[in-house]
Amino acid sequence: MDQLMGILLVAYLVFQMVRYWLDFMNISYMKKHGTKVPEGFEGHIDETLLRKTHAYAIEHNTFSLIESAFSSVMTIVFLYGGLLGLYASWVSSFANPFILQGTVFFLLLSYANSLLNIPFSLYHTFRIENKYGFNTMTAKLWVTDFVKSALISTVMTVIVCVCGLWIVQMSPDLWWLFVWGFFFIFSIFLMYISPYVIEPLFNKFTPLEGDGLEHKIRAMMQETGIRISRVFKVDASKRSHHTNAYFTGIGRTKRIVLYDTLLSKMDEDEVLAVLAHEAGHWKKRHLLKMILISEVLSFAVVYIAFRMLKNGIPAKVFGLGGSTFFAELVILGFVFSIVSFPLTPLLSALSRRHEREADRFAVELTPRPDALATSLIKLSKDNLSNLHPHPLYAAIYYSHPPVVARVRSIHEMAGNRQ
Repeated sequence: MDQLMGILLVAYLVFQMVRYWLDFMNISYMKKHGTKVPEGFEGHIDETLLRKTHAYAIEHNTFSLIESAFSSVMTIVFLYGGLLGLYASWVSSFANPFILQGTVFFLLLSYANSLLNIPFSLYHTFRIENKYGFNTMTAKLWVTDFVKSALISTVMTVIVCVCGLWIVQMSPDLWWLFVWGFFFIFSIFLMYISPYVIEPLFNKFTPLEGDGLEHKIRAMMQETGIRISRVFKVDASKRSHHTNAYFTGIGRTKRIVLYDTLLSKMDEDEVLAVLAHEAGHWKKRHLLKMILISEVLSFAVVYIAFRMLKNGIPAKVFGLGGSTFFAELVILGFVFSIVSFPLTPLLSALSRRHEREADRFAVELTPRPDALATSLIKLSKDNLSNLHPHPLYAAIYYSHPPVVARVRSIHEMAGNRQ
């Protein structure tokens, strides 16, 4: 068992080294090509802005590398330094009932993780984002957001632990099936209530009523067969200058949310093009397809976890004794993070395919075919997006096609339409 424990450690280290190698390769590629204005971006982006983009991307990626390395070290120390077993024994010493013990176990772990992430969050928000003109958040708002997030996380963790562990306790042989079903239903429930309960805790949503843009949005969505309940503007600018727009809601009726930063930087045709792209995702059932894939994978993972737990494999491999069920779940999470890595490029490729389909849908729907391309150029400009990612890095990690290739493809689609 010690040998298998060592194999897992080597596999984790190799997995991390591959990730870091890809990050370093991407940064090096960016340094080599990052100051060249890409074809199709002339007149929109100059060399001065590219140098700023280049500097932001490098600093942001370097910071992410440091954060990831710290997380990896803490994971290894916790699992291989004997701290997991000590922690599990300590929790079991004062929380005896099974459900209470598990809830306390995972709650305290989540609190520890949040506390360890505080320095990184502060540095990223008030150093990097400030330096490049994105951050508009005050220290008071950061603290308020942190407290709200902690409270919401606590409520969610308690609900999931109490319900999940009750199922485990009541059905020792079939809990894996019922837990999988519970998580599926709970995730769908959260998708329903989040726009009405959780999101308003952080932002103010104002109806876009009486605006000419709202009528154009409704007319375009009616043409696609999508029913819109409300169109909202959200005060995202109180935290950041980054831009975005999204749909919320499950089923036939949707809510559209537009960042106020987006509305201030794009013309109406470009806003319509961005929303047409989102409509393309709904019409092509991309969300449903990704949910189905996710649930199939989750089903397999939960069943494999059940079989391994039933045989006590994680406890044997890591030499755990006493009350180990919750510690074994942590170990399984560690193992699955390693074995799932090969799925990353496959899921990324599928996501990029969905994005291209949504782009085509938007080009065919909007009155100005090239509006989506100009909106993407503005988004990449305003967000200082990396215009020169390494092709291998993009193939593995990018859920969207690289923006330069994407803009080129949209122009080709628009040309064919004309």
